[in-house]
Amino acid sequence: MANPLFRKKSIDKIKAEYEAGQSDHHGGGLKKVLGVRDLTFLGIAAVVGAGIFSTIGGAAFDGGPGVSVLFIITAITCGFSALCYAEFASRVPVAGSAYTYSYVTFGELIAWIIGWALILEYAIGNIVVAISWSSYFNNLLVHLFNIHLPDWMLVDPGTAVHAFNTATTEMATGLVTDPEKIKSYQFAIEAYNSAPMVAGYRIFFNLPAFIIVALITWVAYIGIKESKNSANYMVIFKIAVIIFVIVAGAFFVDTNNWRPFMPNGFEGVLKGVSAVFYAYIGFDAISTTAEECKNPQRDMPRGMIYSLLICTGLYILIALVLTGIENYSKFDGVNDPLAFVFKERAPWIETIISISAVVATTSVLLVFQIGQPRIWMAMSRDGLLPKKFQKVHPKFQTPSFATIVTGILVGIGALFLEGDLVTDLTSIGTLFAFVLVSGGVLLLPPRPKEPGKFNLPYINGQFIVPVLLAIFCYFFWDRINDAVVNIGHESYQKILFLVFILFAAIFSILTFIRKYSLIPIMGVLTCMYLMIEIPAVSWQWFFIWMGLGLAIYFFYGYRNSKLAKEK
Repeated sequence: MANPLFRKKSIDKIKAEYEAGQSDHHGGGLKKVLGVRDLTFLGIAAVVGAGIFSTIGGAAFDGGPGVSVLFIITAITCGFSALCYAEFASRVPVAGSAYTYSYVTFGELIAWIIGWALILEYAIGNIVVAISWSSYFNNLLVHLFNIHLPDWMLVDPGTAVHAFNTATTEMATGLVTDPEKIKSYQFAIEAYNSAPMVAGYRIFFNLPAFIIVALITWVAYIGIKESKNSANYMVIFKIAVIIFVIVAGAFFVDTNNWRPFMPNGFEGVLKGVSAVFYAYIGFDAISTTAEECKNPQRDMPRGMIYSLLICTGLYILIALVLTGIENYSKFDGVNDPLAFVFKERAPWIETIISISAVVATTSVLLVFQIGQPRIWMAMSRDGLLPKKFQKVHPKFQTPSFATIVTGILVGIGALFLEGDLVTDLTSIGTLFAFVLVSGGVLLLPPRPKEPGKFNLPYINGQFIVPVLLAIFCYFFWDRINDAVVNIGHESYQKILFLVFILFAAIFSILTFIRKYSLIPIMGVLTCMYLMIEIPAVSWQWFFIWMGLGLAIYFFYGYRNSKLAKEK
């Protein structure tokens, strides 16, 4: 008898329900309006956002011009996973993304874990994007319209209190002489003291972040057609601006800034993996819209791959232009690198970039606010969440209740949370989903090729995977040897690296014996490697998050599972 924790959904049953138009059992199914162009644009809308306008600066400081190599590595990693997503999308054409895909291969418990991890990717990750949007928007108000909002309306309580405490401590020493630092500290103190008080506490919140979340939630609520039209217009605008920036920036490039190419070595390049990968997770959002796609089995794989290729090209070119205009060392602490490099050279370009940054982050918010409710809807259909989450609005044909809950969760978080708390957590959650989706392909039954549908090409990895692992070990031998020799007092990061080597060896042996396909195995291994490069402290919070999710599953989902009732 199969373990009830790992009961699986049947692909044939899901497919039959979809083809019969019964995937929504409560009437009023989702509206099928998305084509391959719309899916490609949704992918670009999600990928080209805060990463290209903000986090690329810190990655460039750590990796130098070599950060462009990191974009290639990340794109290849995502490429393996995207092909695996595409294979699932062609077989399981319903909403739910990696959650649904894991349900049909690994079973219910793993599916729940993935669904819970995807909350990190979408709902919580969107808090970071909303806070980033607020910063760009306020910068635009000040420099373009000379409108100054009160400082206490633009910052979360934690950041405000920390800035005030730091400023007062440093100024009290009397040792601060740098005019810029003095100005910054004085600003932090004045901003804190100007905040209103309620019951003896200073009040701080990020109002623009909350307002944009409310507006985006409304667009996602009233219809997928309105959402995709909005996303398409924003994508066209921001791609035009990025191409313009690349062309204009090329005239300011000094190739001497590209030497040395990797000033801090390959490890310096990999320091930016969380920031860079965070920008790439958008193609996953495409798979959540399967039921609103006209021909998901044909168009979804194309949309994923096209958006990934386009975004990779843009990121590489932007990275090379940025590090060619300014030396990598100048990007320390720079949160708006594109505007930064043009600030003195061409201020009018800086204004265009600021406008584009607002548009870019708006489109990311929209795509993620579309994605999260559809995952909750899929989980609710399976009985793992209350029935309200699967409710579809009779007029707008969107998952109305789930969309509202997502908006409330993200909106309140954007009001009061610090922006840098969950970027690494989001990357772990996403990479974890990618590992299981890639591994899940290995468990799918073989099927004949069908014209007009995507089929993942089979490449025998029997010899290729062990050879690649041997090459990897050769280049990282010093790191392996150091970790083994000092294993008793090594950091968690080194231990994670040894765990990865162990898993890679196991997968290599299994691939040699069972002749596994190269693409899914490489998807598993490359995503696992990127996961171990994320700081260990983020892993600790990730396990706490997973523990909370498991508690909810055993308290509610396990007892109310639709599959359990069918048994």
